[in-house]
Amino acid sequence: MNIQQLQYIIALDRYKNFTKASQACFITQATMSTMIRRLEEELKVVIFDRKANPIITTDIGKEIIAEAEKALVHIKRMTEVAKEDVYEGPVRIGIIPTVANSLLPKVLKPWMEEFPNLEFIISESTTEHLISQLKEDQLDFGIVSTPIQAKGFYTEVLYYEPLKVYGRISTNKKYLASSDLQNETNWLLEDGHCIKDQIMSYCSLQNKDNQLSNLRFQSHSFETLLNMVDSFGGLTILPDLYIQNLPEEFQSRIMEFEKPYPVREVSLIAYRTEVKSNLGKELAEKIRETVNLDIPLKDALVLQAK
Repeated sequence: MNIQQLQYIIALDRYKNFTKASQACFITQATMSTMIRRLEEELKVVIFDRKANPIITTDIGKEIIAEAEKALVHIKRMTEVAKEDVYEGPVRIGIIPTVANSLLPKVLKPWMEEFPNLEFIISESTTEHLISQLKEDQLDFGIVSTPIQAKGFYTEVLYYEPLKVYGRISTNKKYLASSDLQNETNWLLEDGHCIKDQIMSYCSLQNKDNQLSNLRFQSHSFETLLNMVDSFGGLTILPDLYIQNLPEEFQSRIMEFEKPYPVREVSLIAYRTEVKSNLGKELAEKIRETVNLDIPLKDALVLQAK
């Protein structure tokens, strides 16, 4: 039994097809089939029903694959321990776009200075896709809005970020209630962004976004939402770090919510607690030092991520 055989049975269980599994492992079908057959003979069990289409993992096969996944995690952990916390090589980090646009310009340079031997490979995607990539070992870390429902994740809370309103609303109140937005024209990000779900739930918008009679519009960027508010009126809701980077003329159009005001929890996550947890803690601490968002949670309402 060797590490490659464990990787091969995990891949075949995932793809249910020798062609796709062998391509994912960069070997031929014949090699994969032979190596898996040898493992079955060594263990004296049948891991896969090859007659089925797609291939079916047997009950005992599922147990073996679960143990194989644990074994590979421990092997990776052994490698981490052997390095004695000398971090080098590539580190793959996925981040949701609504955090990336304000966080990355602040934290990338401090990271690169703190860890000169690391190669940072950064990508943007939705929370759902990042979770899938983490589970499939295509990423080492993700930066998302939490808490998440997915299980088995190591989480380092980075900061709590207030959400505020950009635009104008017909009220003399200094602070807004969530209900004040229900009958306004609200410009929101497109589906798939967790901040949209959080806003719609907090404000009880019930799937209503911009309410112009002959326009249905969704965007993937805050900048576009700002421009739509300036052109058509109405409101959009923005995270505080993004607002901090806006030019001064935009700041006068920012309105705050009454207490408890909405905040989103932003965290660094990794799949499996054992893997790269020390590096995760250090990356997280550098973010906290750089961002320096310290708000009293007694005055806040932490919005739930989807």
